[in-house]
Amino acid sequence: MAENQSTSEQLSSAQKLALFVLLGAQFMLSVDFSILNVALPRMGEGVGLSLADLPWVASAYALPAAGFTLLFGRVADLFGRRRLFLTGIALLTVASLLGGFATNATMLLSARVLQGFANAIAIPAAMALLITTVSDERARARVLGLNGALLSGGFTVGALVGGSLVSALDWRWAFWINVPVAVAIMALTPLVIKESVRPAGIKLDVPGAVTVTAGLLALVYGVSMQSWIGLVIGAVLIAAFWFVELKAKAPLVSLTLLNRPNIKWGNYGGIVAFVMASGVNFGLTLYMQDVLKMAPFTTGLVFGGPGLVAVVAGVIAGRMIGRYGYRNVLAVGLLAQGLTTVPLLLTGTSTTPSLALIVPSLFLMYFGHVTAVVAYTVTATSGLDDSQQGLATGLATLAQQIAVTIGIPIFGALVAARTDVLDGVHFAMQVQIVVILVSVALIWIGLRDRGVPAGPSSSAAERQEPVPTAEAQQPAPVPVPRKVSENTV
Repeated sequence: MAENQSTSEQLSSAQKLALFVLLGAQFMLSVDFSILNVALPRMGEGVGLSLADLPWVASAYALPAAGFTLLFGRVADLFGRRRLFLTGIALLTVASLLGGFATNATMLLSARVLQGFANAIAIPAAMALLITTVSDERARARVLGLNGALLSGGFTVGALVGGSLVSALDWRWAFWINVPVAVAIMALTPLVIKESVRPAGIKLDVPGAVTVTAGLLALVYGVSMQSWIGLVIGAVLIAAFWFVELKAKAPLVSLTLLNRPNIKWGNYGGIVAFVMASGVNFGLTLYMQDVLKMAPFTTGLVFGGPGLVAVVAGVIAGRMIGRYGYRNVLAVGLLAQGLTTVPLLLTGTSTTPSLALIVPSLFLMYFGHVTAVVAYTVTATSGLDDSQQGLATGLATLAQQIAVTIGIPIFGALVAARTDVLDGVHFAMQVQIVVILVSVALIWIGLRDRGVPAGPSSSAAERQEPVPTAEAQQPAPVPVPRKVSENTV
């Protein structure tokens, strides 16, 4: 890996090349997530899936993506992040080829399961490599801001490109488009990224891995399929995981780590941001097509413009965190995301006045959302030793995966609580506003300065408990401690 710089914001050429590959991979994975959503109807027709069975295409991906993310994040720490990253990208290549050549539902769903596993393997490793490539706190915040911008752009580009590919060529190209990009990433990675240093004498906590993975799978299944049995089994297994970790000599997830305010409240902020964003998108899509009778293509354009402009928020957010700290930026981003949905409560059955409220609200909402996403990523990965970054990024990715999976079912249930679609959408928006306000207050209190004086480069995370020295990616005479700003820089 490129040589770390602890005091300078200037990145070396080697660091820039490594970041180019890692950011490119993240962009590809975000495009892959959204591009297939647009192709779902044609895809279902092509392999014989009924309209009622189409949700399985998303669930087949979401279950392994959410269930195994935490496990593979820790595996990357123990057995090598570059190795896991390349494994995930290789698996994505195979899955994309299989999906593109699918002739029946079994092949298609198998491809989606493999893509979910590829996501769970590659993303935590890529994020950990991304974070440990840059040690300077300001530079890292800007890199994570750029990553957030690319993720936001990837989701929007995926929707637009997916529609174009399906219309001009065939739904199979929504799978095949990944292949050349993934091959290029696999070819470049060994040249620009060195393997991470693996800790000696630490073994994988197998009981913890089994209980948490099975528990997450059951919980995600229970929410997505609205199964009480799945929810109960998931809750029991997560409780069992907690007790296993209390007894384990080398736990999969240190309970002390989970209790750190930045880990706890940062990931909570990420869950809130993604649940609300996916829910609002679902509610507005339902409203525009069922109430305003807009065509799907026109509905996509309404989301597309604000989505692309929100890419700018990622770049700005990284700079704002460097100046004001992640606590302030996370709270403001979430607050902006929540309060900019207030005008949506005034929408009605007339198209023009309603769109005049929706479009500017989406611009501001997406700006707040991307800002919050960048801030929660920085918050949830701050003040940690390099050897823990795979686990930390696994937790952050897990928060996103679970939130995206449960957002639509939750908002769907809220909308269904009212007999009228418009009334149901308004009710769901009201719930979101209340949840955002309460969540911002909790996060603001949870991340507050503990009152111990510190210099401008010290973080609250460092003041709450000693931070282990960073494990150098290149041999160095003296380990360099992590310093990531929270309130001031």
